[in-house]
Amino acid sequence: MTTDIDPAQVDRVIQTLKHDLPTLFDQDISYNIYTSTIYFKDPVNTFKGKFNYRIIIWTLRFHGRLFFTKLYFDLHEVYQSETDVILADWTVRGTLRVPWKAQIFFNGRSTYKLTPEGLIYEHIDTWDRKPIEIFKQFFSKKNNQLPI
Repeated sequence: MTTDIDPAQVDRVIQTLKHDLPTLFDQDISYNIYTSTIYFKDPVNTFKGKFNYRIIIWTLRFHGRLFFTKLYFDLHEVYQSETDVILADWTVRGTLRVPWKAQIFFNGRSTYKLTPEGLIYEHIDTWDRKPIEIFKQFFSKKNNQLPI
């Protein structure tokens, strides 16, 4: 899509993401910037629909509280890269609720595509490593020196 989108609406979406993402593991996000048919894909999940999107966000918070003593979503930057694309660069880091206090750390990017009305209809996450590499951090006793 190359339709001009109202810059005020793009700014509203960017500001909402900047507000919501850092507290992703602590509180719910605003869903009014997404279409009802939002498509989501990351290295382990793919689905469509705002109801499913709400479930995945809830699941992230639930599992975060269940499996981690500390869990952070560090938002580095949110910006408009094209007329209808917003990018967000971030890091997830945390300490697992295991006796050896294994730590998890990975970087990612969220790509959000906008409708002509300025709503997010697609959210694609990419990670800097494969899911199995992240999962292996759960069992590592030597990565306790990560900056958590």
